[in-house]
Amino acid sequence: MISSFKWVQLKSRLVTSGVLVLLILLLIWFSSYPGAVERFYSSGLYPVICHCFHPVFNLFPFSIGDILYLLVIACLIYIFVKLAQALIRRRWGNAARLALGTINGILVAYLVFYVFWGLNYYRPEAIERLSLPDTAYTATDLKAVTALLIDSANICRSRLLQSDWKRSNNQIYQQAVAAQAQLSVSYPAFKNYAPKAKSSLLTPIINYLGTSGYYNPFTSESQINYQMPVFLKPFVTCHELSHQAGFAPEDEANFAGFITATKSKDNFFRYSAYYEGVEEFMFALNLQDSIARKQLKKRISPQVLSDFKAERIYWLKYQGQIERISSVFYDKFLKANNQPQGLKTYNRMVLLIMAYRKKHEL
Repeated sequence: MISSFKWVQLKSRLVTSGVLVLLILLLIWFSSYPGAVERFYSSGLYPVICHCFHPVFNLFPFSIGDILYLLVIACLIYIFVKLAQALIRRRWGNAARLALGTINGILVAYLVFYVFWGLNYYRPEAIERLSLPDTAYTATDLKAVTALLIDSANICRSRLLQSDWKRSNNQIYQQAVAAQAQLSVSYPAFKNYAPKAKSSLLTPIINYLGTSGYYNPFTSESQINYQMPVFLKPFVTCHELSHQAGFAPEDEANFAGFITATKSKDNFFRYSAYYEGVEEFMFALNLQDSIARKQLKKRISPQVLSDFKAERIYWLKYQGQIERISSVFYDKFLKANNQPQGLKTYNRMVLLIMAYRKKHEL
């Protein structure tokens, strides 16, 4: 039997579920109007959230978001155990309340995700916000820009100093913040409020997910894999800070990170971005003209090629079933958040860079 008090609790949680579902439906309706999202959220509420969150979480040298995730995982394990016990003992009232409480928690997390940051997925695309409407390009254009990126990467790599390879994580994070602030003077769309990047406490785990960094929307923190090769960190940090600035889709964050790093006065940052650019453009070129890709590969300097090898060796150490499964889930996540290309969205930065080049110098 279920006591009257437990029935009241159960009904209360059912009402809460109904209210949360209604709010989610309203959120979904609102997200279908990009102009309204840009005006009232991305340029309205979201900057207020940044003003409130960033100064607070920046006080902590470690990631609060990582700790939050660990607590949530521990809580879910505890709930699962209690739910299993309730079912085995046929305490249906307790089981129903636990199940409803868990569902409500998930619904609240869904709402918080989109209100705190996720609605940026539904603002007008960067090509519109940055007045880059022309994303069309030919195979000849692609080969020309790929060659330009290769030459830029070769030159920057040859100018790197021994001290560049010994930079600490915090030095890289601070320089990325400075680069973004420098760029936002000329391009307000890149403006961020009190940005900061942190090393992820979960790096030993995210290595196995093939993750170089991620943005925590619940605490507004940019997390970086602190163990990956040092030459990857400048671009990745700029990428994650771009998420923090409101560039939600992965192609936009890749593009914004690329522009931020290449416009930096720091040669190490420029190399990291050009290196990423070569990788993305060579992949895109291979889809259109594999022969041209093979020809251009000969143009890459031995130093840059050695870095590609070092990166490949690093990630091969962690590749496995976990990485493949997580890729499937993340692909679905991207598709559910206004990125129908899924994981292929990352490579769509090529479109934005090609459009940007028609108006500006790389």
